[in-house]
Amino acid sequence: MAHHYQDLIQLFDKTFSNTHNTRLIKGADEPIYLPASKECSYHQIVFARGYYASAFHEIAHWCHAGAKRRLLEDYGYWYVPDGRNEQQQAKFEQAEVIPQAIEWAFNVAAKRKFHVSADNLSGFQADTERFKLRVYQQVCHFIEHGFPERAQQFIEVLSTFYHSTLPLTVELFQVDSTCHEIEYE
Repeated sequence: MAHHYQDLIQLFDKTFSNTHNTRLIKGADEPIYLPASKECSYHQIVFARGYYASAFHEIAHWCHAGAKRRLLEDYGYWYVPDGRNEQQQAKFEQAEVIPQAIEWAFNVAAKRKFHVSADNLSGFQADTERFKLRVYQQVCHFIEHGFPERAQQFIEVLSTFYHSTLPLTVELFQVDSTCHEIEYE
C-alpha cells in the first residue's frame, strides 16, 4: 500500500482545520509546532521534509497537547537534541511515551510498520527495550480506557482511508519476546 504525505495533509486538514484552526505543513529539516500569530492566522504542525513518519509523530504530539499548550511554540516543551546525557534522555523518554503510543496507533490504522524511537544516537544509550515496553503498555492503556479525543478522531479517519480494522485491539500491536521489533501485523 502506498503512503503519501500529501494524503495526511489532506486528511488532517479536512478533519481539523475548521474545528481547531490547525493545518499540517510540510517543512524543511526540523519539525515544529507554531501557534497562530500576527504572521499566520492558523496553528501549524510542521513536519520534517515530507516524511510520513515525521507527520505522524508531530500529529501525535498535537493530539496529546492540551488547549493551553497548543498556544505555545512547540507546546512549551523542553527539548534537547540528539546527544543527551543520561538524565536528559530519561526526561525525554518520559515525555515521549504517550505521543509514541498515539503514533503507533496511527501507524496501525494506516497499515504501516512502526518503530519506537529513543532519538539519541550520539548520546547516552538508555535501555531501549524498557522504553519500547513502556510505549506498548501505554498503547494497551489507551485501548482499554480510550485514546485522547483528537487522536481517536484521527485514528478513525485513517482507518476509513486505509480500510483497516476498528476498533483497535491489543492483538494488532505486536512486540516480540525481547521487544526488539514492534510493527503492524
